[in-house]
Amino acid sequence: MLEPPHTHAQVDPLAALRTADDPPWDVYLTGTVFLDIIFTGLESAPVRGTESWARGMGSSPGGVANMATALARLGLRTSLAAAFGDDHYGEYCWDALEQGEGIDLSPSRTVPGWHSPVTVSMAYEGERTMVSHGHEPPPEAELIQEAAGNCPPRARAAVASLTPGRRAQWIARAASEGTRIFADVGWDDTGAWDLAGLADLGHCEAFLPNAEEAMRYTRADCPRAAAHALTEFVPVAVVTLGSEGAYAVDRRTGESAEVPAIEVEALDPTGAGDVFVAGFVTGTLAGWPLADRLAFAGLTAALSVQEFGGSLSAPGWAEVAAWWHRVQSVDGQDPAALRRYAFLEGLVPEASVEPWPRRRAVPTIGFGRSA
Repeated sequence: MLEPPHTHAQVDPLAALRTADDPPWDVYLTGTVFLDIIFTGLESAPVRGTESWARGMGSSPGGVANMATALARLGLRTSLAAAFGDDHYGEYCWDALEQGEGIDLSPSRTVPGWHSPVTVSMAYEGERTMVSHGHEPPPEAELIQEAAGNCPPRARAAVASLTPGRRAQWIARAASEGTRIFADVGWDDTGAWDLAGLADLGHCEAFLPNAEEAMRYTRADCPRAAAHALTEFVPVAVVTLGSEGAYAVDRRTGESAEVPAIEVEALDPTGAGDVFVAGFVTGTLAGWPLADRLAFAGLTAALSVQEFGGSLSAPGWAEVAAWWHRVQSVDGQDPAALRRYAFLEGLVPEASVEPWPRRRAVPTIGFGRSA
């Protein structure tokens, strides 16, 4: 059963900025929704010729739903355009996103006769192994994507995943209407690593690659130099540094910021990158300083890796509040480190504080109608 607290976020980070003339949505996304099935509690990687038993299992919407869920749980009004299969998996994903997370699916459609793509993830020793399966999207699914590109809803921001050598029509259209575009990118299978191939980068406000991607695209010998080089193409460059944290540069203000990672016991990194982007988008839309945005993004990502799954692990304000009040009560905390997150004090109300660590539900596909 999905957690009720995530349906209505306890904190609206944009409350002080909202006016009657605002766009209806804070963030818009489009992409493919997977059904994620996550096996947890494995002692080791599966061994050929043997049967492995997992101590736990969860299921949740995945793919672009990871990002949509992370944004919605942080209090942003989120709209998603996606094609859903008309099987039980697609129905489950639709209900989980719309009813469980409060995400607007009015631009989305169910495609008759299409089986939902599925990813099975096995988490062990802080790592993950994934196996995915999906049928070729039918013409109806492609038409949904085209319709989303022809008329994206008005939104403060949109999150896009750039594909080398390919334009996404909706990005330019949304940017022309004032939507702020935040982009990440996947591995370049072509091996070209050519920034000119990221045709939509010029429409973006911020670009958030990891260190390896940033260095390959810029030919820089360190990720910080790569971040500065990227600001020739996009106003804000944010480079994630793995266990070292993240580094960001804002060309327009001349600011740069580096925030170290929070040390946590990582159980499953699935979806952590999506959660990081969601945290950065939240702070940017709220008008926070660059260092605060970076710190918040890193914190939300750190909280996510302590749980299993993609959208399952995305933290809400209750998790942020529990962490903040916990670290303040622990003796021996570095005062400078605490000051780094002092901006949370005015955001997290006492009423939302719950015991630490906060247990989260692990939903799975529901029982039959007769149950």
